[in-house]
Amino acid sequence: MQTLENRLPPPFLTLIVAAAMWGLTFLAPPFALGAALHYALVALFLALGGLYAFPAFIAFGRAKTTIDPVHIDRASTIVTTGIYRFTRNPMYVGLTCLLLGWSAFLASPWTALGPLFFVLYITKFQIAPEERAMEARFGTPYLLYKSRVRRWI
Repeated sequence: MQTLENRLPPPFLTLIVAAAMWGLTFLAPPFALGAALHYALVALFLALGGLYAFPAFIAFGRAKTTIDPVHIDRASTIVTTGIYRFTRNPMYVGLTCLLLGWSAFLASPWTALGPLFFVLYITKFQIAPEERAMEARFGTPYLLYKSRVRRWI
């Protein structure tokens, strides 16, 4: 299973999962939500995604470190400020929120499997290898950071 580690860039995986979620809409009729609730849920999840992801990109830019999750070895520093005080993986939280927003937009019960699959896949094949690489590269400072900040939210 290590062959799957760090192979798919998370934004690409997000698109694959989103397409699969759309395909799942044919398995069951959509929920009967009122238009206001429907669009409020979509807007909420999209806004949450942006509130997690955009500050993460800014923090990485300020730290002048890579955002490339496929080449973890290029990380030059541990980012612990801003949104990284609350979650170690705000970019992945943001992508998950985007998928939750897509699921809300599609309003089909089976589409809830998409964000769940994404979280499970990203945790096993992206986050765990990233954490091993960060521990090897930065040692105790990363372990201390990891001990005080949650992986997700």
